[in-house]
Amino acid sequence: MKNYIQEMLKRKDLLFYLVKSGLKAEHRNSYLGYFWWLLDPLLNVMVYYFLVVIVLGRGGENYPLFLVVGLVVWRWISTSINSSSKSILRYSSIINQVYLPKSLFPISFTLTQLFNFSFGLIVIALFLAIYGVMPDWHIIYLPLIIFIQIIAHLALGLFLAYITIFVRDIENLLTYVTRIFFYASPIIWEGARLLRSDRIPDGLKALIELNPVAILVTSYRDILIDHQAPNLMALFAIFIISLALGIFMLYYYSKNEHKIIKAL
Repeated sequence: MKNYIQEMLKRKDLLFYLVKSGLKAEHRNSYLGYFWWLLDPLLNVMVYYFLVVIVLGRGGENYPLFLVVGLVVWRWISTSINSSSKSILRYSSIINQVYLPKSLFPISFTLTQLFNFSFGLIVIALFLAIYGVMPDWHIIYLPLIIFIQIIAHLALGLFLAYITIFVRDIENLLTYVTRIFFYASPIIWEGARLLRSDRIPDGLKALIELNPVAILVTSYRDILIDHQAPNLMALFAIFIISLALGIFMLYYYSKNEHKIIKAL
């Protein structure tokens, strides 16, 4: 595994190139280009605001602010999962011709989506300013939460990119899995209020509370909107599990990359 990581470090220029080309490819044929990185979260907020507030008559005070944080964080999660899962298949023609550490491809797609998320943070800052909610000293937790989420995305991306090569149906299945996590997380609904109600069985409440997506989304809202510390124990658990999975997957890649060539 040590040799494998050294090989990855030697190919860091390729990693930078993959990230750069991925950023260019996202809106290559778009008239608005990179402006979509700002416009997309804004349009998402408008759609769900119309659905929840106008149509269903729900949503409390500062609901658009609550909504934009959840949607921006979710967009980062979903795009990272979907893009990294297809990363090796996307570059199969290159992989079959030249030896490269295959783990570089899901890593590059994950880093690409991190860059996109930075534009989402700009949108969140805009909403905070509009609603007069200024973050206090709890903002110091923001880099920690982002770092933990990056580790989680990298680990999950490495896992999904590898398994998708051998089980192509995973790509289609992810559409439904991510949809379940979207509605099982407090992205468009207020988690604390719903969990206090009697509409959800106790067993299901426990699953929702242990949902890593819910933990991450709530952590951002805790420090940006509610001015309180996030659930550090839950974040630490996500970090340890993600780190263990990431290290295991790098080891697995180093021992089984020949299988990828055969499957492609």
